[in-house]
Amino acid sequence: MDKSIGIVGAGIGGLHLALYLQQHGIDATVLTDRAPEQYAASRLMNTVAHHAVTIAREDELGVNHWDDPAVIYHHHDHFFNFPDGGLLFRGAFERPSRAVDYRLYLPALMKDFEDRGGRIEYVSIQDDDVPALVSRFDLTVVSTGKGALGRMFEHRPEMSPYSQPQRLLCVGLYDGVDHGSPDGGDPRGVTLSVSPGHGEMIVIPTLSFGGMKTALLMENIPGGDMAGLASLNHDADPAAFRQTILDKLERHHPHTYDRVDTHRFGLAQPLDLLQGAVVPTVRKSAVAFDGDRFAIALGDVHAVVDPLMGQGANMASFAAFELGNAIVDAVAFDARFVEAVDRARENRVLAASCWTNLMLRPPSEAMGRLIFSMAQDRALCDEFTDNFNYPERQWDRLASDRRIHAWIDERSRIAA
Repeated sequence: MDKSIGIVGAGIGGLHLALYLQQHGIDATVLTDRAPEQYAASRLMNTVAHHAVTIAREDELGVNHWDDPAVIYHHHDHFFNFPDGGLLFRGAFERPSRAVDYRLYLPALMKDFEDRGGRIEYVSIQDDDVPALVSRFDLTVVSTGKGALGRMFEHRPEMSPYSQPQRLLCVGLYDGVDHGSPDGGDPRGVTLSVSPGHGEMIVIPTLSFGGMKTALLMENIPGGDMAGLASLNHDADPAAFRQTILDKLERHHPHTYDRVDTHRFGLAQPLDLLQGAVVPTVRKSAVAFDGDRFAIALGDVHAVVDPLMGQGANMASFAAFELGNAIVDAVAFDARFVEAVDRARENRVLAASCWTNLMLRPPSEAMGRLIFSMAQDRALCDEFTDNFNYPERQWDRLASDRRIHAWIDERSRIAA
């Protein structure tokens, strides 16, 4: 079966799918509205960490250009800023993770695809372009939610419990924050810092323009003391912005504040700031058109998650490989094909969504027990940490209070 695949969007999902199909001799065309050279002058897109399972897929595709001990990190430190004293504990990965600024990452993969003979068309798709686009390819994959194509996929309310953002985001790349050393001493790691009632902050060592920077991903609860950071204007008064961030760190995330060189601290560059909010949403995975043509959703078009658990990009890469494998094996792109794709990818994708949504809620008694148990049991925390690679395993552990208690009790029996 000759197959012509159109991929709308050049994010990680679209590019991993395009490269996978290219490896397997499938004709794939990427359509995007941004050329590689435009990324360097664009605003920070996200602060994405790739876990070991995603890095392994990059190795398989031959696009792991950042296999450098100076870039990777090895653990998560968990800090809870409780009023009666902070709680700090660590969980390690079996294999390290890594964060690379997508303004470096995506252009590199686009170049790989084109250098190997792939075709990228730089276009902006409007509403009236959709029928011709869908009829042009045997299968159209939509991996960007921009415009008409993203709106085609129906909302799944049973999987989307929130109608409003649960966190207000203030995300930046900063100089002046110590994130450990790749050579001896305390190795590099991510910090997951919690200020109860006010929000969370994820501190990520990130490769960007000019070398290693520190991402501060501030997830602020609406109405809390940190909420105003989502609209704090940096350009109007950079000094006031910087001081406000420092004040909030000192009050709510002191474990990180203690690693700040206040004389050097600040945004690495003015465009290294992203503010806004996300409504977690799951959508139906496919749309049928006249003439038995389908468009199928990938990545954020299929499931948008809050960045709290760092699952979005890793889900998109996983789903791209599962979709790519199904395309290679397909004898027809029909409703049965869509069913097979859903079966292959939904356990992990939906588990990541459910797990993230759970963590956005105030902790139950069982979750509170888990937090304090992980502080006492390194093996339990290591398993929790490594499950960032396998959200379906995490959700198997956390899907109900009964499961959480059973997990803790199981670990207690092993320790005994």
